[in-house]
Amino acid sequence: MLRFILISVLSLLTNGVSGVDTDEESVFVMEGDSVTLHTDVTTNQQEDIKWYFDDTRIAQITGDLSFICTDVQCNEGTERFRDRLKLDHQTGSLTIMNITITDSGLYELKIISIRRSSEKNFNVTVYDVPAERDDMKRKSVKEGESVTLDPGVIKNPNDVMTWYFNDSLIAEITGDQSKVCTDEQWFERLELDHQTGSLAIMNTRITDSGDYKLKISSSRFNIIRSFTVNVSDVSDSGSSSAAAVVVVVVVVVVVVVLLLLLVAAVVFYKRKAIMKCKYYIQFF
Repeated sequence: MLRFILISVLSLLTNGVSGVDTDEESVFVMEGDSVTLHTDVTTNQQEDIKWYFDDTRIAQITGDLSFICTDVQCNEGTERFRDRLKLDHQTGSLTIMNITITDSGLYELKIISIRRSSEKNFNVTVYDVPAERDDMKRKSVKEGESVTLDPGVIKNPNDVMTWYFNDSLIAEITGDQSKVCTDEQWFERLELDHQTGSLAIMNTRITDSGDYKLKISSSRFNIIRSFTVNVSDVSDSGSSSAAAVVVVVVVVVVVVVLLLLLVAAVVFYKRKAIMKCKYYIQFF
């Protein structure tokens, strides 16, 4: 507790001091994704790490973990992020989950220690999700067809892109190197695009249905893309088509039978009327 008080006093003394190191970077993210703002430090139980959004404290952690807060815990009555903030206890990095357009703005990081203090600003821009990307998240294909999961980004040379299927690693791009899962389920059916990081699945199977996740990691931020793929059984489709044909045939047959019965009834009544007429003439 004494350490926390001392660091807090130092925080007040260092505000506005020209000796404080300041850095700034821009972060771009799509609405609904998660993004991590990195401190690029490892705590040694000497620092006080504070996060601010538009001059409002939204997170804080001390190196010895004696004090930790996020959102409403830091400022009573402030629930802007509503349990969408997560602090890394080792580095103090801040993760914003399910980010929204209104989360765009300036995020300020202040690291205060007995030896030195530093500040870092993150200009976060959140883009609205276009309609085509929302459609892209859900893919429906027939068994045997191919499907491509495109994250819609341009890969930076140092980015690490990791693909998961139901939380199991299946493919990864690290710099100019790449690897894909060689398990029997995926053998020779996965292709990676080194420019975009997109994943193509050839000759899809029913067992390929499920949730796919792409994690994009860089020195600046982390982004997660999520996809859902549904592979339908071709035989089911064929059965449905066959059933539809049978129904149509039955309807046609019923209609034809009814028409024949109607024609037969008309002919019968006409013949009956003619016979009555002949009988009447012969009688006279």
